Amino acid sequence: MFMTALITVIAAYLIGSINFAVIFSKAFDKIDVREIGSGNAGATNVLRSSGALPGALTFICDLLKAVAASGLGHIIFSYIYSQTSNSLYVPIYGAYLCGVACMVGHVYPLFFDFRGGKGVAVGAGVFFVCSPYAILIGLAVFVIVLLFTRIVSLSSLAGTFVTVMLGIVFNTKGDDVLLWPQIVMALTMGIIIFLKHSSNIKRLINGEERKIGNR
Repeated sequence: MFMTALITVIAAYLIGSINFAVIFSKAFDKIDVREIGSGNAGATNVLRSSGALPGALTFICDLLKAVAASGLGHIIFSYIYSQTSNSLYVPIYGAYLCGVACMVGHVYPLFFDFRGGKGVAVGAGVFFVCSPYAILIGLAVFVIVLLFTRIVSLSSLAGTFVTVMLGIVFNTKGDDVLLWPQIVMALTMGIIIFLKHSSNIKRLINGEERKIGNR
């Protein structure tokens, strides 16, 4: 069982390592998005450098790869640990664990010199599997903040914070110690996203962060 679980987590990392920002920027404009703009291999930088279509495709594919990786974890862990005493908790453990692995692959992609994105779309995909109500509310927060500020990074951070907190609230009830792995893994994804936005946070504090529509 352990080897099957390990192979599933490794598969999730490899799925995350498929960097669609690099793929679509090269396919549409023959450029490497990591060498222009913010240098981030994510949907926002693709949007700014290559246009709406490749930017949208990047976001959608990044989200879907996370859904696939997290869903795979949910299914496989549910199957291989179905007869254990903690079988009620195992599917969500697998979904979160493979979600974290997918995010690590996205941020540090094996296939693209370990230079990836910041994990926002991937995080959204993971929470669509693990806590759909949390991500729907988080996306609403993202849209509202974006409409008022026109700053993608601030909107992403606000949406991430709300999603992670609600994901913990919705998926962990009571003081059962078996709930703690879910909390740890949800927080891990949030921390990764915030750390990858450290330069954005500094610019936000200094009032220098770029807004949509500004050159």
